[in-house]
Amino acid sequence: MTLALTIVQVVIALAIIATVLLQSGTSAGLSGSIAGGAETFFGKKKGMDEFLSRTTRLLAAVFFAITVIIAIIE
Repeated sequence: MTLALTIVQVVIALAIIATVLLQSGTSAGLSGSIAGGAETFFGKKKGMDEFLSRTTRLLAAVFFAITVIIAIIE
């Protein structure tokens, strides 16, 4: 049982890493202020960013729950 949960936990951890890397970064600093004007002028796709944000939150909650379950079992 613990082995199966650990395998699922590793898969979820890899999925969290992938979803975080797929999200667009926040434009900070001088380069963000220059490029930020183009984003407001041409628009920015927010649908995919919102989906990835929700997916990351869901995966993090499942990861936390599995971690607690593994800790209780052992």
